[in-house]
Amino acid sequence: MKCPFCGADGTAVADTRLNDDGDSVRRRRRCVKCDKRFTTYERAELRLPQVIKKDGSRVDFDREKLVASLWLSLRKRPVGAEAVDAAIGRIEEKLRAMGERETASEKIGEMVMSELKKLDKVAYVRFASVYRRFEDVDEFSEIIREVSRPTQTFSR
Repeated sequence: MKCPFCGADGTAVADTRLNDDGDSVRRRRRCVKCDKRFTTYERAELRLPQVIKKDGSRVDFDREKLVASLWLSLRKRPVGAEAVDAAIGRIEEKLRAMGERETASEKIGEMVMSELKKLDKVAYVRFASVYRRFEDVDEFSEIIREVSRPTQTFSR
């Protein structure tokens, strides 16, 4: 590692410690040329896949865009921030678990719809109407029938 003070290539690790959460390593380093000390941190890089948009362009996954989209659908609905954060976490975890370098925006949209359906049916319909670009009332009627169907329960 290069020294941030003199730019020399050689540094020696004086001390290594795991942080309290166990998700990063703190290293105290000393430059072999200028003898100055500095600290570095190491943590795992867990990258989310790039998003392939409908026009074929590729953009980095933007968590803030996902958050804004969910909150827009949930505007004035009785859903708490913790539930929304948990839904976002599940979406991000699914994306990481796929192990793909790229994923289609449609796949992310379907994940969002799945989470919204669990959180709030009105928000689900709102999101679906924009995401699926509803053109007439029949499309609204169909999705409302879909969310209005009672959940099937099986008895023995």
